[in-house]
Amino acid sequence: MGQRSGREEGSKKPEVTLSETMEAEIEVQNNKEEIEEVKAKNQKLRSVFGMADLKNEAVGLYNLGQTCCLNSLLQVFLMNIHFTRILRRITVPSSPAKRMSNVPYQMLLLLEKMQCGKCKAVYPKDLAYCLSKHRVELFVQYDAAQLFLTLWNLLKKQMKKPELVEELSDLYTICIQEHLACQKCSFEIKSNSTMLTLPVPVLDANSHKLRTLEDCLQYFFRPEELTGQNKCFCQQCGRKTPFLQSMKLVHLPQTLTLHLKRFCFERSSHSHKLGHSLPFPQELDFREVLTENQCQADDSEKAAWQYELFAVVAHSGSTSFGHYCAYIRSLTECKWYCFNDSHVCQVSWDDVKCTYGRSNLN
Repeated sequence: MGQRSGREEGSKKPEVTLSETMEAEIEVQNNKEEIEEVKAKNQKLRSVFGMADLKNEAVGLYNLGQTCCLNSLLQVFLMNIHFTRILRRITVPSSPAKRMSNVPYQMLLLLEKMQCGKCKAVYPKDLAYCLSKHRVELFVQYDAAQLFLTLWNLLKKQMKKPELVEELSDLYTICIQEHLACQKCSFEIKSNSTMLTLPVPVLDANSHKLRTLEDCLQYFFRPEELTGQNKCFCQQCGRKTPFLQSMKLVHLPQTLTLHLKRFCFERSSHSHKLGHSLPFPQELDFREVLTENQCQADDSEKAAWQYELFAVVAHSGSTSFGHYCAYIRSLTECKWYCFNDSHVCQVSWDDVKCTYGRSNLN
């Protein structure tokens, strides 16, 4: 998961750090009106970010029983200050029963518990109970991409303010234009679609390993010929003809989520994990990865397509038995942390690179 880089001109809003506001307060200490103005500004800042978003103290989550996937995803959500800005402005449900079954509210309570407490880890039991009321099974193994979509859709569904729903969508939603072109005539179909993750393959059509993340992205957007049984009906030709199918990138969000398709499901219903090493960079510029033919965006949109790696949700083990943990870069400290359920520690980039494809993360 990546965040837009701050390098694009004019696109990043200025951020005020706690140290900057403290310095400002000292400079105007002899002027009461200016002091009150600074205090009001600090209070407004805290109401948006929350104190622990400024200090960015890392707190773990206890495993309730096969909840390592849920814990990892919750940490990714709650360490993203762009997401917590939205979460802190939700409408509090009116009754205790509604509050117990409201996922955004329970996630906000968990965030406050993590920020206000002095424990190294907290129990996410209230949120887990809330999710169970929405038919999210507990004590089972999950695929992180599937659970991410489930959590996000519950958040969107239960946020009552339209402006917050729009902000949540803007923060995560990718826009793709799909093209279908008949190879016998000029007939063409174009349609826009949205997605929350880019499900990039790690193998090509011949089951050859793709070597880097950039290779995976290029392969995802490659044109594909639809022939034989895959021919499509052409309205202009009046029959099934070969088509060229392609996808073009239209829009990328502030927080971009990439899903590496490492779990392979075969016709025999047998599944296995593709565990080969797949390096990914700390910085990614889509303008350098994709060609002009793979984009459907103007220059101002493309200028924001520079990303810095924010989080990696890593799985160790096999499809039948495994464990999740999250490596997350603090957006305020620019330091990497490993969130392994209740255990949290600062790590280096070399530690993060261990998630390239090793079978064991320890």
